[in-house]
Amino acid sequence: MRSTVAAIITLAIAPGAAAAQGAAAGADEAAIRSVVERVFEGMRRADSAMVRPLFHPAARLITATDTGARVETSIDGFVRSVGRSRAEVWDERLSNVTVSIDGPLASVWADYAFYRGSTFSHCGVDHVLLVRRAGTWTIIELADTRRTTGCPR
Repeated sequence: MRSTVAAIITLAIAPGAAAAQGAAAGADEAAIRSVVERVFEGMRRADSAMVRPLFHPAARLITATDTGARVETSIDGFVRSVGRSRAEVWDERLSNVTVSIDGPLASVWADYAFYRGSTFSHCGVDHVLLVRRAGTWTIIELADTRRTTGCPR
């Protein structure tokens, strides 16, 4: 009898617990997407102050090239380049965004097309790795590929 009562209580509680976990995962995904979107909004605005706090101080930015070479940019160099005054807007448009989360670690994979003003420049894939520190998602690595052919527009 006790096991039957315990089973009934467990079955009654389980949907609520699953819904709470689902809501937490949904909130995490929304927060992660917001961090990534703010990076590209900061690029459009040329606002380095908007972009800098989104990155961990030791974050890495890496471009994988067609030749297999790896080009690494310092986070400080990236932030400075974002904040430079320019004639055209840097507009990186994401599509096919996929977010994966496991506890304090998250990964975002997205196709992108990059425009300087209204002129298409290149496309590729962005892979963003984030960690949750003190309840806040922070980018620890942003890796990308770049190409000028085979790009959807």
